[in-house]
Amino acid sequence: MSGGSLHQLKLHVGNATLREVSGLFSKGDPQVELSVDGQEPHKTETAKGTWEPVWNHTFDIMVGAQSEIEIKVVVKYRIIKNDMIVGTSILQMATLLSKHGDRLLQGGSVDQHLPLLDKRNETGRVFVTFRFTESVEALSDLMTGLDLATGSGANGSANTVAVPGEDDNLPTGWEVKYDASGRKYYVDHNTRVTTWVRPQPLPRNWEQRKDPRGRPYYVDHNTRTTTWQRPTAQNVSEFNAWRQQTSDNQEANRQNLANRYRRQDSRGGPATTEGAGPSTGEESLPPSWEKRVMDNGRTYFVNHESRTTQWEDPRIQIKHASVLPLPDGWEERYTNDGVKYYVDHNARKTTFQDPRVTMTSGSGASVPYERSYQWKFGQFRHMCGRASIQQGHIKICVSRTSVFEDSFNQIINVPAQDLRRRLFISFKGEEGLDYGGLAREWFFLLSHEMLNPMYCLFEYASKNNYSLQINPASYVNPHHLTYFKFVGRVIALALFHNKYIDKGFTLPFYKRILDKPLTMLDLKSVDEDFYNSLKWVKENDLEECDVELYFAHEFEVLGEVKVHELKPGGEDILVTAENKDEYINLMVGWRFTRGVSEQYTAFIQGFNEIVSVKWLQYFDERELEVMLVGIQDIDVQDWNMHTIYRNYKRTDKQIQWFWTFIKEISDEQRSRMLQFVTGTCRLPIGGFRELMGSNGPQKFCIEKVGKENWLPRSHTCFNRLDLPPYRSYNVLKEKLLLAIEETEGFGNE
Repeated sequence: MSGGSLHQLKLHVGNATLREVSGLFSKGDPQVELSVDGQEPHKTETAKGTWEPVWNHTFDIMVGAQSEIEIKVVVKYRIIKNDMIVGTSILQMATLLSKHGDRLLQGGSVDQHLPLLDKRNETGRVFVTFRFTESVEALSDLMTGLDLATGSGANGSANTVAVPGEDDNLPTGWEVKYDASGRKYYVDHNTRVTTWVRPQPLPRNWEQRKDPRGRPYYVDHNTRTTTWQRPTAQNVSEFNAWRQQTSDNQEANRQNLANRYRRQDSRGGPATTEGAGPSTGEESLPPSWEKRVMDNGRTYFVNHESRTTQWEDPRIQIKHASVLPLPDGWEERYTNDGVKYYVDHNARKTTFQDPRVTMTSGSGASVPYERSYQWKFGQFRHMCGRASIQQGHIKICVSRTSVFEDSFNQIINVPAQDLRRRLFISFKGEEGLDYGGLAREWFFLLSHEMLNPMYCLFEYASKNNYSLQINPASYVNPHHLTYFKFVGRVIALALFHNKYIDKGFTLPFYKRILDKPLTMLDLKSVDEDFYNSLKWVKENDLEECDVELYFAHEFEVLGEVKVHELKPGGEDILVTAENKDEYINLMVGWRFTRGVSEQYTAFIQGFNEIVSVKWLQYFDERELEVMLVGIQDIDVQDWNMHTIYRNYKRTDKQIQWFWTFIKEISDEQRSRMLQFVTGTCRLPIGGFRELMGSNGPQKFCIEKVGKENWLPRSHTCFNRLDLPPYRSYNVLKEKLLLAIEETEGFGNE
């Protein structure tokens, strides 16, 4: 148990001397695992192949007066699955504070060589350093919690000596005492706590009260507010000065925003300033927040997004945070409409929430954002590992000439749970043991066959897009739903067993698997004519153009014309300016489900039997495509040779920088760049020479467009990258990385 409030302790692990092990276990990589009170352990990097490792790693951990710190040294092996525990050292904070409390509380550090024990035998020693980062006042309750636990506080009078008449100016109910070591401490008989810090009298017009649960709080009759923290004359003075500075800064920011960001109203009137005038009434709460009142009249706030509650008003938090500096790596920007947002250059993400405001305080903890594909992939593999069945294997025997039929007959009749065992693939008439190579070949051959448009289960997205989507005419096969369930199982099997398939689907299809909303822009890659029609409807006045549209649409499948109502009675509902947005949203949703709802339901049913869609929550549609079809080797020289330029020359410095950037980045980032410009990470068999565009073969193109402060933009239908004329290589690299990692909202077409 931690005991009392928690405080930040910096624990530095330097090096260790371990007892050397010979034989099979002689070549290992030591690592330190550190846990506090049995919580999830923190880990250092591994030290490669040594029994005298040096880590020099600092942990920031939260500890209390009664916390227990476990330091464990393990050795990891590359060819052996299980780790070897060298030894463990248990450190009690109570012991550390009793021996070195004064030094730690004054900001000093304590060095110790801790013995590592394995079944009471010492197997080595590890060198660690302890240091607190908080002030003496903030750390005072550490010793308070220690004294109360050991009986040396207010209730442990046997070890204390009172000094009558000393410190007569103490607040009412306080007393000064000395412990057995002669150290002075103070007893608050009102709340029955002790502290090393001398209490100060309450400032003028402040009063201490207790709530119905007996908890002390403080009332400021000057401002008619309450607080849980005991006030002092100094911090009240500092708060008043800070509040005045906050008010001045807010007014300056408001005027600055009024002068910099103006926009025309929707009727074409004079420019108006957003948020420039004084607000009328009470300021509204941030989105997803609600204000509630308890039975005793006390107000609290509910965050429905994170499902947490707090006493503090989130509007006050936002105002207080506005004068603080942004964290390192963060930048404040504005949209074209003058809406403020924040850019995290460390994680390459954007958000409308101020990072200086902790709006998720409480018991709930949000999932931390992580951009790294390797981290997301590791999380997914961990889920698959937990769900896998270690005992036995599932044997699949197929013929190369009928791999589709043989695989279908076996996989569809096997319980889904058994498919989570290790796969053992064999081809009829061939001898061989499957250590992974045969399974990879089987997935490649099977996916090549079952996704072949000739079977009428899938079709190409368009004449110039060789990604696949469900064929609405698949019902010509009376058993097509069973086949789609089979395909869902195979796709999930490839993900579960970390294998790749031969062909890829459209990005909107991956978004449907991830249960992400589809937008009108997603239509452009699969049906450009349909996209242009909806775009025209959105941008034009139907009444002025004398066009009548209804909430119904005709479509043709195998020569049969069908009518689909977008909503009940849609054939009689006219599209107007008021309901036009609803019409467009319904049309987008219908276009992606047109004639394929039953097929997709069967597909996702088979998919979920092997891999839960929840396991993929960290991925976006592009990362899912990379994980399923793999990152093929991209020949940079072939890429360079078959690239054309507009308004640029091959010798221009921006072009030279671009190819330097392509050579420096990783395979994953090259794949993302290819996705960003062409819409897919896959290439035709002929490489870049055979890239397809909207009008047939279309080479990769780089065009000079925009100003140096613009972001790069892509036109996936034409395989074209709009590259502004940046003045330095670092700026070009930063903009390109931002574009390929965050493609949504940057003009990706």
